[in-house]
Amino acid sequence: MRQADLPFGPARLAEGETSGTVALADRIVSYTLRRARRRSIGLSIDHRGLRVGAPLKTPLAEVEALILKHGGWVARKLDEWRERRHATPLILTDGTRLPYLGGRLEIRLGRGRDRVFWNEDAGPVLTLLPRSPEKAGALLNRALRCRALSVFGERLARQAACFGIAPPPLALSSARTRWGSCSLKTGIRLNWRLIHGETGLIDYVIVHELAHLEEMNHGPRFWALVGQYFPDYRNAREALKKLSGALPVLGSAE
Repeated sequence: MRQADLPFGPARLAEGETSGTVALADRIVSYTLRRARRRSIGLSIDHRGLRVGAPLKTPLAEVEALILKHGGWVARKLDEWRERRHATPLILTDGTRLPYLGGRLEIRLGRGRDRVFWNEDAGPVLTLLPRSPEKAGALLNRALRCRALSVFGERLARQAACFGIAPPPLALSSARTRWGSCSLKTGIRLNWRLIHGETGLIDYVIVHELAHLEEMNHGPRFWALVGQYFPDYRNAREALKKLSGALPVLGSAE
């Protein structure tokens, strides 16, 4: 009997979307297809399941052939999302420790006026002073995002100098399937959850996105450019996969 993979979120379709299923080994995978003015077929997986973008006149057989070609990746990512979905959100208590820049961040809880205090010399330690206990998670989330923007900005400036360019505009993202993205118009977006990883991984993602400003693809010239500024990029890619499965689930405040 085949296993059925249903979308993670509601099954409602947006305008212009259709749904289908495809057999991958011993499982039936549902997907959502959206046709648009684009040059190639793209696959992505998020909390809603497998989503496919395709040029307007691409035959359905060609779309499903691409899904089959990347069946291993699709199955693995669906499983990762399913595991994350059922992960238990972190319950904050005084003394909770979180992964932070390759080490551990200790959380201290008190009561106050929704303020936070960082002490980088003591471990480091982040003290949260929410007005009520139920606001601690949102306060932690905001504190980590603020610190991420500061840390990422400093490291982006350093890596941009190596490329011989001015630092492009920086923004944070909460993407579930990407660590970073870039645009020639709007600059670079980095996933704030990278704050849970080692600084070397942050540098790799930054170098990856800076390289995209010169090579908007993943061809040989792109990887040669990445390797020029971050020679150990292969190991960094593997480390990011491990980090993805080890991120703390901070609850609805994410």
